[in-house]
Amino acid sequence: MKLLYVANARIPTEKAHGLQIMQNCEAFAQAGAGVTLWAARRINTAELRGVSDPWAHYGVQRNFDLRRLACLDLQWLVGERIAVLRRAAFLLQVFTWLLSLVLLLLPGRRADLYYTRDLPAAAVLLLLRGGARLAYEPHRLAASGPGSRLQAWVSRRAASVFPVTGHMAREIVRLGAPEERVCVAHDGIRAGRFDQMLSRAAARRRTGWSEALFVVGYVGRLHTMAMDKGVGILLQALAPLEGSAIALVGGPDEQSRELRALWCELGREADSFLDVGQVPPAEVPLYLAALDVCAMPFPWTRHFAFNASPVKLFEYMASGRPLVASDLPAVAEVLRDGEHALLVPPGEVAALGAALRRLREDEELRRRLAGNARAEVMAKYTWDTRARRILEHAGRQTDSSRQFM
Repeated sequence: MKLLYVANARIPTEKAHGLQIMQNCEAFAQAGAGVTLWAARRINTAELRGVSDPWAHYGVQRNFDLRRLACLDLQWLVGERIAVLRRAAFLLQVFTWLLSLVLLLLPGRRADLYYTRDLPAAAVLLLLRGGARLAYEPHRLAASGPGSRLQAWVSRRAASVFPVTGHMAREIVRLGAPEERVCVAHDGIRAGRFDQMLSRAAARRRTGWSEALFVVGYVGRLHTMAMDKGVGILLQALAPLEGSAIALVGGPDEQSRELRALWCELGREADSFLDVGQVPPAEVPLYLAALDVCAMPFPWTRHFAFNASPVKLFEYMASGRPLVASDLPAVAEVLRDGEHALLVPPGEVAALGAALRRLREDEELRRRLAGNARAEVMAKYTWDTRARRILEHAGRQTDSSRQFM
């Protein structure tokens, strides 16, 4: 099967979707597909402009091709300025990238299966190639009226739809997608990243963190789609715990500085705020190994509650470290409270603080939760397992769709 993965994304990017896309392309290729990734030729951040080999940056095999589609990208120039300018720059980049996509697709058939997680790209692929070869992987439900109608149209006509949560799958079916074409595909991990995890002691020596500290960590971007991810709540819950420290691995830097100021306002010393900043994907397992607890304190929003399948959740599970997370429906599709993690009501400082204290005081609980979570993710949520399931499902549906063309 020739698979063309279409993604309007900067590759590499500091955001988790870049890791997800690259690791999935590798997994599709390992499952036997001939894979080409069409990404966007965009202006990258200063930190990532020096990356010449995206395969090495993401730690994946060079078993698929990467082509960058031209577009007019002014978002780097506009930055966080006036909202209307930011919106205009975004729409210009999307439109010009889609134009490049159309021009490349016009000459004829390029693939047996077209795969995308981008709604505008899915619509273009449907118009030019029809639904018989389209696999659509939605990561959120469109909120606007026109967006919702477009998503319904794409979902009804695509050969396969792979929502990343069960709730989203049910909503996609409600929008009119045939139930047999919809298959839940939670995010996951590249198992090889976690084969040789360092011990806590060895990781602390590498990071320079004191072994005496009880370190709770949050790994990843501190906001997504302008939504806060609850790290301020985590700081409030952790601050009263003596001998504790917070570790942030990610960014952006300006938000990290705001959180450092909050930590100090809560009466804690600056040296117990371990701000690592953005690191290459290959270094993430090192910092996970150095933690005592991994935290995912997402607030209650429709996105986090029903549509989010964060890569960090599965990498936390694979790390061999215990996990505390907000008790949200999308999280509960993967984790069981008291078996794989401690789940607490979102936004409740006291409940989160009590869970962290319980984990600090109960070594056996930490060990049991971490072991169960690692076994669960390795058995059910690797990219290789996901890729095989997707290709099998897509193969059945594309064959079925062609019978009625």
